[in-house]
Amino acid sequence: MVGFELSILDFLQTHLRCGFLDTVLPWVTKLGDRGILWIVLTFVLLAFRKTRRAGLAVGCALLLDLLVCNVCIKPLVDRARPYTYRPDLQLLIPALHDASFPSGHTAASFAAVAALFCRKNRLWIPSLVVACVIAFSRLYLYVHFPTDVLAGAVIGVALGVLGAFCAGRLEAFWRSRRRN
Repeated sequence: MVGFELSILDFLQTHLRCGFLDTVLPWVTKLGDRGILWIVLTFVLLAFRKTRRAGLAVGCALLLDLLVCNVCIKPLVDRARPYTYRPDLQLLIPALHDASFPSGHTAASFAAVAALFCRKNRLWIPSLVVACVIAFSRLYLYVHFPTDVLAGAVIGVALGVLGAFCAGRLEAFWRSRRRN
């Protein structure tokens, strides 16, 4: 399986590598570093009454993502990064020292998208575009295998839906406490 996935990454390097993407995609991937883009979005949404419910959902989804992906799955699977199989490859970003599976950038991005979608917030559409570009950047930059990114997207969507559900339960709890 590793050989097949490396051939996909090598195909991207051979056929898509260009100066424009070499410049843009490292910056795009930085948007996903530590989930910073999605954390900032959460705080912006929480700041306004009209979008507070969506912000709570995204915040819950990101918290679940942190626990499930970074605390549980990554250390358990402990998959090596694809560039470790190609030591001659010139990376466009510094080498990473955590596990490859699943893609945390992708999981956080898709968790935010799914939470926004569940809350019927229209920002889910541009967020989906950004999430897809971030996910692609992880492949282009040779820091994740395709299955890392696919798993990150699937896990992210599941955690986004769960985060929206948890946010709804929290809201119901707070409403009931205010009435008493």
